[in-house]
Order: sequence, then structure tokens, then C-alpha cells
Amino acid sequence: MASNLKKGVADLQNQENVRARIPRGDQFIGLVEKRLGGSRMNIRSMTGENIMARVPGRAKKFLWIREGDIVLLEPWEFDKKKADLVYKYKPNEIKQLEKKGLLGDLNQVEEF
Repeated sequence: MASNLKKGVADLQNQENVRARIPRGDQFIGLVEKRLGGSRMNIRSMTGENIMARVPGRAKKFLWIREGDIVLLEPWEFDKKKADLVYKYKPNEIKQLEKKGLLGDLNQVEEF
């Protein structure tokens, strides 16, 4: 490990065999399109739907979300157009998801 790199940075660069979280049950993968403030954001799902998501209070300190991040979401029971953000994928996990074919339509940008 290089001495000039922080431990966390070197670990992310050297990890090849990473186990990425795969959606279970109703969970789905989405792309953050726009931050709305107040821990809310617009997400584009794999099916092309726009969904309003929020970061739950228990995760606000630990999940720092920016536009363009790929995240794992869990829809609300009573309103499927809204969801809670469960997990933010790291760059090496995104590569693993691409290899498995789970990010098929997500990276294509829709223009009008």
C-alpha cells in the first residue's frame, strides 16, 4: 500500500472482488437526478419513472448524496411513487452491478 494514500482510498482502489448489494423484494436501483432540499430528491428508476425519495433520519449523518449517484431504494407501502433511500453504491460496487447487467438503462440520458 502506498504511504501517501489514506487507508480508505487505497482500499477502494485495490478491491477487485466486491459484493454489491442486490435489490431484494420491492427494492430497486435508481439514479439521483435532482436534490430538492430537506433530505429529499428526485430519482429516476430503471423503468424510467420519476420517484420522490428521502433519506431516513437514522442515515442522514452517514449518507451524503449528490446528483448522479446510484442508490438502492425501498418504496413506501402505501405510495409507490415515494421511496426511502437504503444504500448508496460505491464506484467499485457500480462496476460489479454493470458486470451483472443490473444497470442496463440507467446510464442512458434522456433528452427532449
